[in-house]
Amino acid sequence: MNETDVVVIGAGHNGLTCAAYLAMAGLRVHVVERRKVVGGAAVTEEFHPGFRNSVASYTVSLLNPQVVADLKLHERGLKIVERRAQNFLPAPDGRYLLTGEGRTQPSVTRLSAHDADAIGLFSARLEAIADVLRSFVLRAPPNLVEGFGLSAIREGFNALAAANTLRALTIEQQRDLLDLFTRSAGEMLDEVFETDLVKALFGFDAIVGNYASPYAAGSAYVMLHHAFGEVNGKKGVWGHAIGGMGAITEAMARAVRDYGALIDVDAGVREVIVEQDRAAGVVLEDGRTIRAKYVVANVNPKLLYTRLVPGGALPDAFLARIKTWRNGSGTFRMNLALSRLPSFTALPGEGDHLSAGIILAPSLAYMDRAYLDAREHGWSREPVVEMLIPSTLDDSLAPAGRHVASLFCQHVAPELPDKRSWDDHRDEVADLMIATVDRYAPGFASTVLARQILSPLDLERQFGLLGGDIFHGALSLNQLFSARPMLGHADYRSPLPGLYHCGSGSHPGGGVTGAPGHNAAHAILSDHRALFARR
Repeated sequence: MNETDVVVIGAGHNGLTCAAYLAMAGLRVHVVERRKVVGGAAVTEEFHPGFRNSVASYTVSLLNPQVVADLKLHERGLKIVERRAQNFLPAPDGRYLLTGEGRTQPSVTRLSAHDADAIGLFSARLEAIADVLRSFVLRAPPNLVEGFGLSAIREGFNALAAANTLRALTIEQQRDLLDLFTRSAGEMLDEVFETDLVKALFGFDAIVGNYASPYAAGSAYVMLHHAFGEVNGKKGVWGHAIGGMGAITEAMARAVRDYGALIDVDAGVREVIVEQDRAAGVVLEDGRTIRAKYVVANVNPKLLYTRLVPGGALPDAFLARIKTWRNGSGTFRMNLALSRLPSFTALPGEGDHLSAGIILAPSLAYMDRAYLDAREHGWSREPVVEMLIPSTLDDSLAPAGRHVASLFCQHVAPELPDKRSWDDHRDEVADLMIATVDRYAPGFASTVLARQILSPLDLERQFGLLGGDIFHGALSLNQLFSARPMLGHADYRSPLPGLYHCGSGSHPGGGVTGAPGHNAAHAILSDHRALFARR
């Protein structure tokens, strides 16, 4: 039996972030990870001899700069480079849209003078609200509590601070904020733009990890969620970690160990220990016990509270509600080893567009049909595919002259209709995804040397992403901000004293941000200081 101050369940990026902050503060910390490597879904692995890639998460923007600075990730080996072009959207008719610094305006102008005038204003409106989100990212949202006491007073001040932030917005910006939290992205984009490719540029962000149509209410928030990132101080920019996404979590793991914490891999948790109505440690799958003052879980909230915590330890009402926590991203992930770079009909040959996020979804109507088809059939027969070729920016990932590609594919049903299993259809759907790219870049299929396939079921098995949900829970209005994961528990504290959640199922939500881990650590340290003050 081991004893420590804090045991962290899961060595994904938020678990490592939380562990690093707690260890920096002088607490004894022990991180346990079910897989044989640290990193969770932010991990780089060799999937074919000589070919390495980011296995699940695959691109960088939302990683919080304060977390990067506090954990000294750059000093610990992390290097992030910007895409040479941001996004490339080819259309079947040969037109295309290419975005990035100095590229967006002329590219949009070729498509529509109206949209060239509109895109700057719309982007500025989106950025103004994204700035508001950035101010909320590294602090807990106002948490609703019952009764009147110190917690109620603390949350009252928190609510006042949040209100003061919103008061700084103009009335028109407040209207935009309301629209972005409640409306569909499709409606908003149809009101502003006339060109399908320009609408698709923004609309794609509304369905990333979101098993929904771009015309679904609330999809505008998902679009906004992907707009509050930055790379190397540039807002709204996307980039690539040299060495893949695993380079981020490897740097975090070095920080954790440098601050004196322990990390055990191949150490899955069977159960959270509960004694005298308080979390008191964990029992590992191999029977080992780790006792701790505080238990922190970097796992999906539904997984934590329905599988790891003994049922009788939680209030019935809480348990009933967490069982309805909605998961499912509609995501199918692939990694490909390529013999050469693709050539797109819309923009043949090599160029900076191949370093961009290549979005194969030429209109909002296309995305809408993809969702509806997946709902009926189990997967869209004309899917949405984003392809990145990170080896155009990082030659360490593939042999000379060869390349690796990440395919992020939607829409697929998290669970197939008629009780079919993803194990029986994963290769069929993988063929479809490659054929979809081939329609835009003829000959692409013949360049595929090897492939790694991750269906929603594979993502759940390997990374604990229930239903393949990359966000640990849908980013819907009833699962955001003070309601993430539930009203009354948005402060990273569970109903069980001593147990905390620090994963993407808590505020501010999904993506490789580090923010939930940062915020949970501060909640734990606050409780720890209060405990010693009482003593």
